[in-house]
Amino acid sequence: MKKLLYIIICTVVFSSCTKEEKPIIISAENYHQTVDKITDIMVHDIFSPPVASRIYAYSNLAAYQIIRQENKDLIDLTSNFEELQPIPKADSITKVNLKLAALVAQMEIGKKLIFSEELLTSYRDSLYTSWKKTNEEEFNTSKEYGLEVAQHLSKWIDKDNYKETRTMPKYSVYSDDPGRWQPTPPSYMDGIEPHWPKIRPFTLDSASQFKPAPHPEFSLEEGTAFYDELIEVYEINKKMEEEGDEAEEVKIAQFWDCNPYVSTQRGHLMFATKKITPGGHWMGICKIASKKADLDFAQSSYAYTATAIALADGFISCWEEKYSSNLVRPETLINKYVDENWKPVLQTPPFPEYSSGHSVVSGAASIVLTKIFGEEFSFEDDTEVKYGLPVRSFKSFSHAASEAAVSRLYGGIHYRAAIENGLVQGKNLGNHVVKDLNLQPLTY
Repeated sequence: MKKLLYIIICTVVFSSCTKEEKPIIISAENYHQTVDKITDIMVHDIFSPPVASRIYAYSNLAAYQIIRQENKDLIDLTSNFEELQPIPKADSITKVNLKLAALVAQMEIGKKLIFSEELLTSYRDSLYTSWKKTNEEEFNTSKEYGLEVAQHLSKWIDKDNYKETRTMPKYSVYSDDPGRWQPTPPSYMDGIEPHWPKIRPFTLDSASQFKPAPHPEFSLEEGTAFYDELIEVYEINKKMEEEGDEAEEVKIAQFWDCNPYVSTQRGHLMFATKKITPGGHWMGICKIASKKADLDFAQSSYAYTATAIALADGFISCWEEKYSSNLVRPETLINKYVDENWKPVLQTPPFPEYSSGHSVVSGAASIVLTKIFGEEFSFEDDTEVKYGLPVRSFKSFSHAASEAAVSRLYGGIHYRAAIENGLVQGKNLGNHVVKDLNLQPLTY
């Protein structure tokens, strides 16, 4: 009897020890899922494209700064960042699960920057429960380190001037100048984020560092460059309307819509359709590329973080030009001077026209992704499937960026100059990001 009791006690003790020593396994898929969760919450909260880019940049940077300690081949992306001190180092990498700590920091920073904290907290707590059951000591040590890094980065994040811009005055639209931007149907919303150029950039010397070539001088006289571009928008959209929804141009416009808030009016009822932002679409492309290349956790974090930084600086650069040019949208002029019943294929976003945000950030992101994955990296883009749109195929990131840019012409919301000059603006900025961060291609 005593011998049997001894065996039972030894078995229980041995099982307990074995459970405690079981390591917590975290894969690249866990990283992708966390980025997707933050994206879903941003869609829920209806963040504007510039604000969404800030959330992507900071949350991914928090994870990357931790996980790069595990892969010495990955560079420090923050060496040139203004006022950012190096993160605290883990006391012992043998005791800290750096992947777990990276996800903790990523979620903690994400939770700090979104509105619906409870949605991310619920997701986080489900992971915490699983990790804790697997190895409580490893979980606690790693979580503590992740929170320490998040707290360290939060102090730097709070100094980027975002909070100050929340209390700055709204954009004034009262003007007799016919070339100045005016709110557009159906909601006639105020111009969003007019003070975004005041946000601290990551790699730029100033928000105006990559100012695009000027748009054609405003004129409503036939034969002038500006008037020709205005009529081009009208005529392309009329032709698309005749061809119907099966026209390739319509499909391209809808695929790259990426308007986070499309308002629909039916009588006195107004409701919104929520979607990802342009930045969210390119982060989705980054995920597709990372999975195709079979990148590990640290490599995926590198790709996401570099892409997010390019997007964030792209929006700062673009918004500097938008609220400097203050150019009127095609819809306003066409309805007033050409055809009062005309409507664009896409809903016109609530901010000035020049330059095209899609063109700028797509150009920037495509340059960074090309540097990381290579020139001829083809992929199947299923980012929009969850919003009811089919997969589109691209032979390269540059191919995708060019289509994203021209989609704005097909959508009826931009003139050609904003698209073409914006794409150049974005690619110039992207090349600067590659150089400033010293980005290196990944071997996969």
